[in-house]
Amino acid sequence: MNRIQESISQSIAVKQAILVDADLMDGVARAARLIEESLRAGGKIHFCGNGGSAADAQHLAAELSGRFYYDRPPLNAEALHCNTSYLTAVGNDYGYEYIFARLLRGTAKRGDVLVGISTSGNSRNILEAYKVADEMGIHIVSMTGATGGKMKECGGLLLNVPSTDTPRIQESHIMLGHIICELVESAMFPRKS
Repeated sequence: MNRIQESISQSIAVKQAILVDADLMDGVARAARLIEESLRAGGKIHFCGNGGSAADAQHLAAELSGRFYYDRPPLNAEALHCNTSYLTAVGNDYGYEYIFARLLRGTAKRGDVLVGISTSGNSRNILEAYKVADEMGIHIVSMTGATGGKMKECGGLLLNVPSTDTPRIQESHIMLGHIICELVESAMFPRKS
């Protein structure tokens, strides 16, 4: 088997493991309900991650604030890393570990949802944001790899993909994120038959 086929087979294997993980499937459904409830109550969904996970955070925020499957009103969702002037100023003046926590403190309110995405589950800037979320009454959803890392200890919902391979975890994060977006969109804006 060549490397291309091997990579695809590994990706399928991780998704098969997710498919038979009843706790993870339940967690995905619960995350969608939590996000829906927050949005219905006037809340905002905040996403954060680093590197490829930042790209996933921005992607999922856009699926909610733009559209997913069909035209409907926009939903209040944003990735916390998109303002580069803010990011570089706070990173320089306070430390990179505080980039998400400081913005969350300024833009979030009780009942919002913070979705932290990290393959290791150990991203310090996400962990700092979780401290603020806990103080402010913001719900937490963590998307991680198999162990959950330190994010596992922070409460909230843990969606830990059963893999330790970063590319396979990231592929699964975007799949689970898309499922959550679909569930939220269809619950909030049911299509007329």
